[in-house]
Amino acid sequence: MATLTSVRSRCLELLISYHRNPSIAIRNQLVQMNAGLVRKIAHRVCHQCAEPYEDLEQIGYLGLIRAIERFDPSQGCAFSSFAVPYIRGEMLHFLRDKSSAVKIPRRWQDLQREGQKIKEELTNKLGYTPNEAMIAQKLGVSVQEWRESLMASQNSTLLSLDATVGQQVDTPITLGDTLLDTNYQALQRSEEERQQLQSALSLLEENTREVIESVFLNEIPRKDVAKTIGVSPMTVTRRLQKGIDQLVTLMAPQIA
Repeated sequence: MATLTSVRSRCLELLISYHRNPSIAIRNQLVQMNAGLVRKIAHRVCHQCAEPYEDLEQIGYLGLIRAIERFDPSQGCAFSSFAVPYIRGEMLHFLRDKSSAVKIPRRWQDLQREGQKIKEELTNKLGYTPNEAMIAQKLGVSVQEWRESLMASQNSTLLSLDATVGQQVDTPITLGDTLLDTNYQALQRSEEERQQLQSALSLLEENTREVIESVFLNEIPRKDVAKTIGVSPMTVTRRLQKGIDQLVTLMAPQIA
């Protein structure tokens, strides 16, 4: 435990140093220290597609580097929680761009169907459209997994960017000509959502924030979290529920 704490402390020191004065040497150290995070995510994504693990791992390092470059230590968020969406997002972009037809895992198909039913039920019950956190909670999955199931469905059918959608003088206008940089838009939305969530998380009590980040962002089983912090699984569940309720209240005005 002491070793883990010292590693995290050293990582934070390097992140602060890099934020103040970026250098390739420090960045490479940070990549090496967080390589296990990339490998863990690559293994999970590998089981959901046909791409080789090695390719996903290499792509994941690009996401890790992006996270290192964008991380602000002063925000009070754990780096691992911050980096996971970047690493996984880079892999998903790779899969989307490489495949002409995305094969959606059965679990994600089931999640999407169940999620749409829950969304309709909550909308009728509450009188407004529920946010992703509320739907994910009802499904019993992380917000990130719910978003991934939606993203997989949205990207399952691809259109040709060469398809003509209009005419300008004697030059046809293709679908590609009308599109903005989707990668930039996705990253921009992701960054805005991350900042909103990070801001809300920083307002939670430390023990509540700890279990939220461990279970939902780092995807650590509840029983393992309970064992690590020295409490019962029931206590972890109560803190999760408390944290979710507080986050919904804190983020409701921003979502509206």
